[in-house]
Amino acid sequence: MTDRINQVELAVDRVIEATGGEIRLAMPLGLGKPNRFVNALYARVEADTRLSLDIYTALSLSKPSAGSDLEKRFLNPFADRLFADYEELTYLAAQKRGNLPANIRVFEFFVQPGSILGNDVAQQHYISSNYTHVARDLNARGVNVVAQLLAHRQVDGNDEYSFSCNPEVTLDLMPLLKARREAGETILAVGQVHRDLPFMENDARVEEWLPEMDLLVDDPQGHTRLFSTPNMPVNIQDHFVGLHASTLVRDGGTLQIGIGALGDALVHHLRLRDQDNPRYLKAVKAWAVPPEHEALIEQEGGTDVFREGVYGCSEMMTHGLLTLIDDGIIRRPVYDWAPLQRLEMHNPTTPGLALLDALREQSAISRRLDKEQLRTLKRFGIFRNEIDKHGDELQLPNGVTVPNDLDDRTTREALKAVFGDRLVGGVVMHGGFFLGPRDFYARLREMSKQEHAQINMTRISFINHLYGDEILKRLQRQDARFVNTAFTVTLLGAVASDQIENGRVLSGVGGQYNFVSQAHELEGARSILMVRAWRERAGEVMSNIVFSYGHNTIPRHLRDIVITEYGVADLRGKTDEEVVMAMLNVADSRFQIELMEQAQAAGKLREDYQIPEVHRRNNPEHLHEIAERCGKDSFPLFPLGTDFTEVEQRLLTALTWLKEKVSHKEYLKLGRRALFHDGSPSEFAAQLKRMELNKPEGVREHIFQRLLLTALEATQEN
Repeated sequence: MTDRINQVELAVDRVIEATGGEIRLAMPLGLGKPNRFVNALYARVEADTRLSLDIYTALSLSKPSAGSDLEKRFLNPFADRLFADYEELTYLAAQKRGNLPANIRVFEFFVQPGSILGNDVAQQHYISSNYTHVARDLNARGVNVVAQLLAHRQVDGNDEYSFSCNPEVTLDLMPLLKARREAGETILAVGQVHRDLPFMENDARVEEWLPEMDLLVDDPQGHTRLFSTPNMPVNIQDHFVGLHASTLVRDGGTLQIGIGALGDALVHHLRLRDQDNPRYLKAVKAWAVPPEHEALIEQEGGTDVFREGVYGCSEMMTHGLLTLIDDGIIRRPVYDWAPLQRLEMHNPTTPGLALLDALREQSAISRRLDKEQLRTLKRFGIFRNEIDKHGDELQLPNGVTVPNDLDDRTTREALKAVFGDRLVGGVVMHGGFFLGPRDFYARLREMSKQEHAQINMTRISFINHLYGDEILKRLQRQDARFVNTAFTVTLLGAVASDQIENGRVLSGVGGQYNFVSQAHELEGARSILMVRAWRERAGEVMSNIVFSYGHNTIPRHLRDIVITEYGVADLRGKTDEEVVMAMLNVADSRFQIELMEQAQAAGKLREDYQIPEVHRRNNPEHLHEIAERCGKDSFPLFPLGTDFTEVEQRLLTALTWLKEKVSHKEYLKLGRRALFHDGSPSEFAAQLKRMELNKPEGVREHIFQRLLLTALEATQEN
């Protein structure tokens, strides 16, 4: 029986009593963690050494923290406004300090990028699993408590619940736990209700699993602000990566996108392609697309508007993907009935006799309909609900009966009155989990019933795996483009995305390997890995394209398409020398010669090879020249909106400039410029007030004001 309680402490009592105090807790990644419940459980175990708590989860989210005084002045007021009373996860602070209690351990299979690089204990407790295998691996670890946030609503006086943002692992894990329960093990399922969590329909609804939910907790103090991730700036480097990727998305195809600025850039240029095609084409042509890329666009992608639309299938449903749904770019529906999906492909059909005949040709329905076939035809809107079967007859509206025989001329004529106006039950987006800015959650909450029906948050094994319902998935995922990000690519096409070469975990593999594998198995599919050609660290510029690397997430035998800000490298089926040449073409020109010589020394590139002239201007200056010619509206800093005010956006640009100068160790030049700054503070009064530097006190604040004014003036044109 499911118990409904209103205090997390009572839930903690039940968990400790049922497990005997040896707790192995599994929680979803990201937004779906029941923070109030897990914090209460943590506090109880921390205070009692007779208890033990192992936490299995991923992507434990924490509010951003600032380093310098200037950063704190900018970030802290923003964070207070954005997160308000958000309840932080208690274990995160202890984990970061490296002083978790001896009876508490935290195991994660994905982390915030870079968050545990210097944390030995977190590195030791990282579990490397493909996303599709997480449920299996959690079950093998013997988890005995599962807990997550649930959305709740009342309809006609009845309580309804939804897994909302995180059905992806839960739906795969619950059947495994049920089997262990039936074998006699004690396992508890806990749901913590949150009133602001969007209620998602379809597979995310809890009905089937409600009997397995032992505790439903609606603690009045648990409805604090949901964690949100603000849209971050998209710089020119990111924009060109997204621009190139947008040319490879095929109309009528399938789209998966990862999180981050590169994904936002891709979404922006897909929108531009559809909504302002002349301006989009101007940016594409301004790059002077080389012949090999033009051929690839012709063969695999396109630059026209989306006449058919695309279908979204992504482990993470991002704010960008929802924007594409709202814009009508993601609009190609898929159906969970293979015979109907086979007919839908590129020629959407409508209910009618022709559709019935086509289904019969596939043996999907028979000449004489049985009750299950009739239910299926009504479920997809082919027939309206006013038709039923009685014996050997079909019962139509107004008491009309006809033979249950699709070859009978009278029956065929009479059925015209009961065909639906259009197909129903189509899904335009399958997602596993979601996380994003506050506006994203608000949009999901305000959606109409019909809009919600077109989004199916579902199990991760459906999205990331081809196996299981393989026939249906192959039909739905036509011309799929699986677009993800990486931080390093070798000249031979191996990709590193989750871990640096000394073994330290940067983030996690997630579903990237699954999507790359799918791209090689699905007809017409391509894996697109986006990577910035260079990065800067501590004032030093480094190439993200290297000759070799001590780790890979995607081995080179699965290489496909790699995109940098300098273009597209099509690596599938190419020789090692051809791959090297393609990767050199998209590398930053500051590193091309060194990379070329390394390949030549290794015997992978002929000695007389020269990098083509068209690829010798791969530098940031060239990108900025093109962006200037195309106009700033083609490359906005926040293409999907922002939680930053206009004053904060201006400050963000200035502080980024200031940080770059410091990282380049331009202390003397910067100090001299700030010292002799003679601009008027009144010109930037709003920015100074926001940073509490409008009335500086003491030498330190006066220096901060001068530095900030220098940065604001230097970036004024931007």
